[in-house]
Amino acid sequence: MAVRSKWQSLPTEAINPATLGIDKLNPDDIVELMLGEDRKMLAAVQREHERIAVGIEMVASALRKEGRIIFVGAGTSGRLGVLESAEMPPTFSTNPNLVQAIMAGGRGAIFAAKEGVEDNYEEGARSIMRMSPTKRDVVIGVSASGMTQFVRGALTRARRAGARIIFVTCDPHSELQTFVDLTISPAVGAEVIAGSTRLKAGTATKMVLNMLTTGAMVRIGKTYGNLMVDVQTGSEKLKDRARRIVNIVTGLEYDDADKLLKKAHWNVKAAIVMQKTGLPYPKALSRLRKAHDSMREALGEDIEPRLRGMLQGAAEAANNGGG
Repeated sequence: MAVRSKWQSLPTEAINPATLGIDKLNPDDIVELMLGEDRKMLAAVQREHERIAVGIEMVASALRKEGRIIFVGAGTSGRLGVLESAEMPPTFSTNPNLVQAIMAGGRGAIFAAKEGVEDNYEEGARSIMRMSPTKRDVVIGVSASGMTQFVRGALTRARRAGARIIFVTCDPHSELQTFVDLTISPAVGAEVIAGSTRLKAGTATKMVLNMLTTGAMVRIGKTYGNLMVDVQTGSEKLKDRARRIVNIVTGLEYDDADKLLKKAHWNVKAAIVMQKTGLPYPKALSRLRKAHDSMREALGEDIEPRLRGMLQGAAEAANNGGG
């Protein structure tokens, strides 16, 4: 009897021949089996590195033009978009409106699965239109299977509004890629548990989204070397990180870094510019604006040699102590 299923042929629904007997394995063997499958997943992401690089520049270009990044997804894919958007303000001090996420089923679906909402094409279209997308924006549709109707509706309407479209899927043959600007499709293969796309597909998607957002933020000057110089300081842990960054870059002692940061209203970049140039806070901010918010440009210094020297010194001290 023929099976009437439009999902049966999807790679995300396939039965994995390597894990057929997983329910007979002990915990150690389950871990080894899953690690082996994740190695395949890493290789799949690696094969997409050129497309991911193109996506980074697309996102960075939109941000430079004061455009927004909008993730759209359902289920695990939607939650991964929500996670990316939620992490941008504390990590890079972005305006919460700059990177946003649309989740099929709304906020409630973030914490509890709402079955069926992913099938609503029209609601996807309505959801994106409520955000009034423009040609300056990049909309990133996330769908492991490539068939999520909610995502299709959102991307179709966003495209009509002139937004650039990136589609992240684990089905390289999804026909949805025919009308998007860029498709990133790590072919992770069949899941350890057939159809459970929170596994390899979810991990691959998380990696891709991490690279798109982090790479774009680096490109627009949100880091100095690999230091989080645009960190928000809303907690004691983050204040401590800010003090340590100022200490690393300027050489100021910890307590002096604290005093400087208070003068700079806990703006790490401004504090560093103030210390390095002797400028007062308002002029330090002006200098950063003229440098397009780039620490490297504002200071005319490369932080990498200092960081390398610091790490080498720490390694030598550890070796000497161990000897």
